[in-house]
Amino acid sequence: MRQKDITRRELLRGSAALGCLAAVPYYSRAAAHAGGAGYGQSQSSLQDAGKSIAGPSPLKVPSDGIIPVAFPISEGAVVIDFAGPWEVFQDATGMDKGGFQLYTVAEKIEPIQVSGGMKVVPNYRFENAPAPKVIVIPAQAGDTDVMIRWIREATKNTDVTMSVCTGAFVLAKTGLLSGKAATTHHYAYSDLAMQYPDIQVKRGYRFVEEGKIATAGGLTSGMDLALRVVERYYGREKAEATAFNLEYQGKGWLDASGAANAIYAKAPGGNTCVICGMTVDPKTDPNTVYKGHTYYFCSENHKALFDKGPEKALQLEMSQ
Repeated sequence: MRQKDITRRELLRGSAALGCLAAVPYYSRAAAHAGGAGYGQSQSSLQDAGKSIAGPSPLKVPSDGIIPVAFPISEGAVVIDFAGPWEVFQDATGMDKGGFQLYTVAEKIEPIQVSGGMKVVPNYRFENAPAPKVIVIPAQAGDTDVMIRWIREATKNTDVTMSVCTGAFVLAKTGLLSGKAATTHHYAYSDLAMQYPDIQVKRGYRFVEEGKIATAGGLTSGMDLALRVVERYYGREKAEATAFNLEYQGKGWLDASGAANAIYAKAPGGNTCVICGMTVDPKTDPNTVYKGHTYYFCSENHKALFDKGPEKALQLEMSQ
């Protein structure tokens, strides 16, 4: 029997129950909300995004020249979340000796069905994986206690442990984000803030760095954070050459301030879920009446999350 593919929308709608989710890009609505080309950014803001406000702290390449990079994955892992950074790191290495050594790691060496129905066979199990210097955590649906323990333990010796998109929920489960600033996909800002109130959720940031812990925004943001890591190990020239070879025109990796992602700091208008901002249908979707006003939700999970703390949810919505 063919295993049912887990869609991004299903994962997003189940976020409150799963504690991790994969985000859904609604490009048409985002474009309409932005008001035209450039997703609402002026030409000057796009130029400013190419100017790094704070240079990244350099990282030291190990004496053997090899930088092991681990990608912990499970069912439903979002392809671009791990394949985007994978391509950046492998392209930065090129034909050089040493460089980034990439591998996937999971509980079992069995095919894992990731987003879109693709199947991936992990390179290692958690118990026999090489010790990483970089960990990349994508959005996924099957994280377990074994994965959480492995990330927490391995991070003791990493230079960078980074999440991509709603992989931030997996990272949050480890406790490594406690008391730190972080970002995630724009549909998950309030969700992350409500589930983990000790995390300072940064809205509209392409990525956020906190020492050796880093979080990227949605989907393609992981490529920017990966380029940032390349720069920290090998310098700006190497990172620029990598982006050029990839024909990657994004400038978010040059700007940790969030200017490149500023449009996502503002919640979309219209009929949207109070928690995540996804489009809702008032005729069919769940709702709650609070203080005389009716609020709608994309799922029963997000309705339940709102009902646990309506004032907090509304405060987060107003802050966008």
